[in-house]
Amino acid sequence: MKKYIQFITLTFVCSILFSTSTFANDKIKIGLIVPLSGEHREIGESIINSVRLAINKINSDKIQIIPRDTKSNPEETFKISKELYEEGVRIILGPVFNKNLIYLDELKDVFFISFTNKVIKNPKNVIAAGINAISQIQTISKFQKFSNLERSVFLIPDSNFKNEIEEAIKKTKIELKETFIYNTDPTILTSQIEKLTRYPQRKQRLKDELKRLTESEEVNKESKIANLEKKDTLGGINFDSVIIADFDESLKSVTTSLLYTDVSSKRVHYICMNQWFDKSLLKEKSLQPIYFPSVNKKNYEEYVNEYLNIFNKYPNQISFLSYDLVGLLYFLLFDNDFVIDKKIFYKKNRFKGKIGIFEINKNKITHLLNFYSAENGKFKKIF
Repeated sequence: MKKYIQFITLTFVCSILFSTSTFANDKIKIGLIVPLSGEHREIGESIINSVRLAINKINSDKIQIIPRDTKSNPEETFKISKELYEEGVRIILGPVFNKNLIYLDELKDVFFISFTNKVIKNPKNVIAAGINAISQIQTISKFQKFSNLERSVFLIPDSNFKNEIEEAIKKTKIELKETFIYNTDPTILTSQIEKLTRYPQRKQRLKDELKRLTESEEVNKESKIANLEKKDTLGGINFDSVIIADFDESLKSVTTSLLYTDVSSKRVHYICMNQWFDKSLLKEKSLQPIYFPSVNKKNYEEYVNEYLNIFNKYPNQISFLSYDLVGLLYFLLFDNDFVIDKKIFYKKNRFKGKIGIFEINKNKITHLLNFYSAENGKFKKIF
């Protein structure tokens, strides 16, 4: 049976203090392993604050959070996880980074709910809770049908995330005209996009047509020539959309190359991965409209404002996920009579959080996301 739970808004009373002592026999101890020192300390602190918010929303004495510092190091991550296990912890939130998972399969009786969005080759006792490529591409596939897109080209950077994208394409069975792997070096990228879009051929076709008209005796040839001289290329494009698996400046490099080859977002749909409502997209008028899957924007903005009002600084995006994961764990524990066993993350279930809907099945988590566009200087919800 599909079940939903949603956080009820309560007044934030005070920041709770996490204790490492055991309060009562019926408390479920949950580890929280994040970087609290070193270069990623701010990420860990933001997660800690977010977990505090979530605990206060739930307002239950059934769970106890025990935080530890991973120092963003795989060996330290294993060490503190083993210590938590020896203290009776069987569920751990974290770690943040995929590289810190490598030794965790040695603690086979512990469930790790990691913040990573990578799912390939993770230990069997690690459940990746990040917004993974499968969740995003499933949503993009829904948009294809919504917009009657039938000839999508998937542009994949030759990076360490390439395998995740390729695996997600296989699992989601998204309909594509082709996939295209590109080099992230801008000096190589443009020539690759020229080849993909058949830019030299379309450029030459324009020159040929101008020459033909100039030498012809066609009626109104002057106006025809004037119209052609306004164009950069001549001829159609053999795809109706591009899906770009990139972010930030690298994403803009790809769209710049597409614009250079006369493939604008007015001619084909520009689609990309979750951009977390990056406001710099709103300033890039030339690439609008551009479409992307993401979390619930209204809930995300409410969360950011609440966090900002309480802690006087902006939260990290990962901390938004941690907020929901506390609620998810409480829901699953409640649904399982506060018993931790192998079926708690294995049986099919659903949870409605701030991000959106989590689907839990066979120790895997996927997200049902919303879909947005950046156009006319603002973000617009599509579905």
